[in-house]
Amino acid sequence: HLTTSLPLPPEGDHLRPRIDMIVFMIDIKSKYSLKNVEASLAHVDARFFLGKVCFLVTGVGRVNCCSVDMNAIWKLGDTYCSPVLYCELELEGRRIATAQRLLRMLQICAGHVPGVSALSFSTLMKTSSNV
Repeated sequence: HLTTSLPLPPEGDHLRPRIDMIVFMIDIKSKYSLKNVEASLAHVDARFFLGKVCFLVTGVGRVNCCSVDMNAIWKLGDTYCSPVLYCELELEGRRIATAQRLLRMLQICAGHVPGVSALSFSTLMKTSSNV
C-alpha cells in the first residue's frame, strides 16, 4: 500500500491490513520530498523504529541535480536507527535489485524468515554499513 504522507486517514482503519514495514522514499532532487518524510516521521509509532523502517533514496545517479543535503539523509538514518538504501530507479537492473532487497526486508519484518527478527536484521544492516 502506498501513501504520500502520514498520518493515514482514520476512515477504513478496520479494513487496513497489518503494517509490517514502512519505507520512506526520498527523491534526491526534491527538498519537498525530504520535508514530507520528516513531517511524516512524527506519526510513526516508536516500535516501528525497532527494525521496521527504512529510507529509500532515489535519483542518486544524478548527484549534480541534487536538492537534498546527503548529510540530512544520513542523519535521519542515524537518528531513527534505520537503514538508508540508495537506488537509481531509471536503471532496470538497480530497480530490480532494490525491489528484491526490499522484498527480503519485508519478509523478515513480517516474520516469514525463521530465526531472523526485524531488530536483529536492522542491527546487522547498520553494522555492515559502518564497515
